Amino acid sequence: MHLNFSQQMKMSQQMKLAPRMIQSMEILQLPILALQERIDQELEENVVLEVEQEQDIDERNPVDNADLNETSLSVEEDNHDIMRDEMVVDSNNSEADFERLLEMSADWPEDNIMESSRPSSNRMEEDGDRANDQMANILSRPQSLQDYLLDQFHYFDITPEVKEFGEYLIQNLDKNGRLQGTLPEIMQVYGRYIDHNTAETALKMIQQLDPPGVGARDLKECLLLQVNDRMPLKDVIMTIISSHLEDLAQNRLPLIERKTGYSIELIKMALEEMKTLDPFPGRKFESETVQNVRPDVYIEQGKNGQWIVRLEDESTPQLRISQKYIALLQNNPDDKTKEYIKRKIESAKWLIESIEQRNNTLKKVAQAIIDYQTDFLNQGEEFIVPLKMQQIADVVGVHVTTISRAVDDKWIATPRGLVPLKRFFGGGTTDANGEEVAWDIIRLKLKEVIDAEDKDNPLSDDAIVEELAKKGYQLARRTVTKYRKAMRIPSSRQRKQF
Repeated sequence: MHLNFSQQMKMSQQMKLAPRMIQSMEILQLPILALQERIDQELEENVVLEVEQEQDIDERNPVDNADLNETSLSVEEDNHDIMRDEMVVDSNNSEADFERLLEMSADWPEDNIMESSRPSSNRMEEDGDRANDQMANILSRPQSLQDYLLDQFHYFDITPEVKEFGEYLIQNLDKNGRLQGTLPEIMQVYGRYIDHNTAETALKMIQQLDPPGVGARDLKECLLLQVNDRMPLKDVIMTIISSHLEDLAQNRLPLIERKTGYSIELIKMALEEMKTLDPFPGRKFESETVQNVRPDVYIEQGKNGQWIVRLEDESTPQLRISQKYIALLQNNPDDKTKEYIKRKIESAKWLIESIEQRNNTLKKVAQAIIDYQTDFLNQGEEFIVPLKMQQIADVVGVHVTTISRAVDDKWIATPRGLVPLKRFFGGGTTDANGEEVAWDIIRLKLKEVIDAEDKDNPLSDDAIVEELAKKGYQLARRTVTKYRKAMRIPSSRQRKQF
């Protein structure tokens, strides 16, 4: 075996992202509520960052404001260049910016500097409101299914063995209220010996608890546990559940009629009673998290009828670098303190610039989308046009991934309701006239066709294709089937009424 040592030179092209660029992209992707949380977090962690009050904005020296703009690097240009893989960002130019910031502070009045260290009454009121909002949004933990069942189970006069295994079974119910496995399987992993009769006793006691149907091992047992002597057509219902659940799911009522001898009318009456049964009795204890949605973008109609985009930024505080800490640096603190403040100022500046870049990009992107979707705003959903992110990227002049980040989880308030920005992007097809039609319109037309069908003789997917063709929409059968299933519309056999 021979070892060869040699030196080689290889050229390669790499794209490097500076930390500020990574932060800029992260901020761009945040919706308004997440952005507010991020700002609150930064205000807590960065001592040099503070909220700019309205009177501060009004009284700000315009010359100083211009200087501040000069100290900021153009994040938009950096982002644009990086996305096009044309540059390697170098962020080691903060020293000059820092020194300019110190020079600017020389003209600030001393009393103004000290005053900024004390929160104004407006700031205190805003902080109090924010704290109250946070407390109001903290939901108390609702009672779980397991807690509810254990409260009932402890009233039984039972042996310690039955009690302990019953508690174990309750803790192993899934969110639907069913056992997660067979009883022998659960006995094996229980961790201690228990005989089958004791285990069955514990399970049967759980199955007597409220809500009816808990402790079942499958759907059939869950439904049977809920059938009681007071229920009309009890025998018919138990027969259907015990032997014909699959036929019922496929709407094969004539087959059930032949196998049971029950008439179609009797079977339909039994089905109406079965609608009172709950196949998932445990789900009512689930605490559903309701997404709190606030639009990032609003649109207003101008005098000429054109739709104009406005950002929701009133609730987002205007940030600035604290004058107090800049003044502290003028007193020549020790190197460690100076380096700490310098690092915090740079971090604050990056955040402020990233937020400004987010707002500018989001506004441009939203305006470009609205310009494409004017007919949707003026006339309704049937007039939405197919739109690709690349089209908007070309208009705005950024990479398509920037568009994806800008619209991610963002909502826009329109005359047609609150709409996610991603809603405007989707493929389409061509109609009989060769014009592009959005898939959203196809789905609307598909629903119209099915809603208008004869329920005694519902349309097959092939028949739906023919009906859509009459309306000028040429689609393949597999496409119709795909969208019907996506819309959770049953097959023609399942839609048939007897």
